[in-house]
Amino acid sequence: MSENTISKETLEPVEGALSLEQLSEQIEEIKGQLQTLTNGAQEDKLSLIVFSGDLDKVLASFIIATGAVAMGLDVVMFFTFWGTPVLRDKKKAAGGKDFMGKMFGTMLPKGAGGVKLSKMNMGGMGTTMMRTLMKKKNVASIEQLMELAAEFGVRIFVCEMSMDLMGFKREEMVDYPNLTYCGVAKFLEEAVESKIQLFI
Repeated sequence: MSENTISKETLEPVEGALSLEQLSEQIEEIKGQLQTLTNGAQEDKLSLIVFSGDLDKVLASFIIATGAVAMGLDVVMFFTFWGTPVLRDKKKAAGGKDFMGKMFGTMLPKGAGGVKLSKMNMGGMGTTMMRTLMKKKNVASIEQLMELAAEFGVRIFVCEMSMDLMGFKREEMVDYPNLTYCGVAKFLEEAVESKIQLFI
């Protein structure tokens, strides 16, 4: 038999190898997956989870959010657990709370003005010094950054589960034009389309 002659054994499929039909099916499956990825292409969006209620971390969250909008990104902020008290309005009150709701309301800060530093708080002295230094250096406060975020169209989502756990009610939250009460599923819908996701 010459070297150019193909034997019958050569044409028989090797054990464990994929047939043409199976390869074709796999290619079609890959095409479908690529199409799904293309359809769900990530947008120029930042999805930011604000988990902390510390002054420095909340401040950083709003600075990043407003900076991202200035760069042309769509921004979504999701406030959950210790981040939710930041959105309480110190001028508002909500009645009809149970014992635990009243306890959480008393122990946790009421609004951005009541948050403390994550480090070097020193019984409140560190936080006071930081706020004084921010004012001296013309650094915007959380309240001012929140107003700027509203002007820029930053959307804020509040975790309803966290609010329920802590006994917070909608009527005691800040007036914000794009404030939405939702669960984690809604935030994930936004996050899956985002190029950037942050957890602070």
